[in-house]
Amino acid sequence: MYDLIILGTGPAGLSAAVYAARYKMNFLVIGAVSGGTVTQAHQIENYPGIEGVTGIELGSKIEKHAKKLGAEITVDNIKKIEKKDGHFILHGNKKYEAKRILLTIGAERAKLKIKGEEEFLGKGVSYCATCDGPFFKDKVVCVVGGGNAAVTSALYMAELSKKVYLIYRGEELKAEPAWIEQLKSQKNAEIIYNANVTEIQGDKKVEKVLLDTGKTVELDGIFIEIGSTPNRALVSGLSLETDKLGYITVDAEMKTAEKGVWAAGDIAHNGFKLRQAITAAAEGAIAVYSIYLDTKK
Repeated sequence: MYDLIILGTGPAGLSAAVYAARYKMNFLVIGAVSGGTVTQAHQIENYPGIEGVTGIELGSKIEKHAKKLGAEITVDNIKKIEKKDGHFILHGNKKYEAKRILLTIGAERAKLKIKGEEEFLGKGVSYCATCDGPFFKDKVVCVVGGGNAAVTSALYMAELSKKVYLIYRGEELKAEPAWIEQLKSQKNAEIIYNANVTEIQGDKKVEKVLLDTGKTVELDGIFIEIGSTPNRALVSGLSLETDKLGYITVDAEMKTAEKGVWAAGDIAHNGFKLRQAITAAAEGAIAVYSIYLDTKK
């Protein structure tokens, strides 16, 4: 039985692994995707000390650091967590047991929930520009959203595609000003404000999208970057408190309402929240320090 299992291999989980390794803890890291969802980021330019790095590169660097310190990282898809006799049992391809768990399971991509979205998934509809962008080289695409993820995805697609539209429901983008400035300088990028995509149409693949403004945009692909929703199905059996959006409530030590459970990164909420790789990494470090002190009691 492990003293700690860290569930998730994004910046929060891997940062936690770095600290747990240095504390010489008996722990295991389990994740389904190496590097976590940060690997889907086209470019990261605000992680201190690392200038201009892709999400894949950043995730790989943190993972390599953790492994160098001796962290044991297992790829598995945990489907169920149960608490029994004061410890936790995690069910995946194998069964794992731990006295404590740290949840860094992130969030799932939010859906538009419109006609054609599910039908054309993989046929022009995507939630990851860095994953699927190369399939749309020299084609016309759109990105839906107004935050950092949407704007950086549009920037990436501007490098690949013939034309990229950024469609946003508001009057002003919410991304960092530096990203917005870069996007506006792209000759093949066009921002459509105050518009919502209401339907995705096509025959065997995406051919156009309909907007609530009455406009139709002909294109080959649509990348949906409208945020995320907490990935809570896995932990539904635990006695956790959440905020109104479903994110797990934690205190200053990243402790949850369930004894023996900590949470960090995108899944956690402790008041003001900045969902960035650097804050996720910091929360992972804080959580493990708290867990380390708990092992000494």
